[in-house]
Amino acid sequence: MWRDRERSETIPFGIAAFRIGVYALWPFGYTTVERRDAGAPSCIGNVLWLILAGWWLALAHIVTGILLCITIIGIPFGIANFKLIPVSLLPLGREIVRTDEPFATR
Repeated sequence: MWRDRERSETIPFGIAAFRIGVYALWPFGYTTVERRDAGAPSCIGNVLWLILAGWWLALAHIVTGILLCITIIGIPFGIANFKLIPVSLLPLGREIVRTDEPFATR
């Protein structure tokens, strides 16, 4: 019984990790927007994520982005790494949308 409860508590973090992975695989033509219906559990989850995983993911994206921007060929990939910083810091309560969709506001 306690194992089922443990799994259901970690599902949002797994979904957020897959969201980051899909966005990292092909970030071109997509952006992230905040969901207005995300509540207090999302905020608490973001604090836990920031402490446990978010800060080193963001740091890795910063370092990788700077290193990729050294070469001309790597500049688009460096910019893509910089786009991943906000979603790697606070992934819960965000949605990945296409940039050509009308509700994709920045």
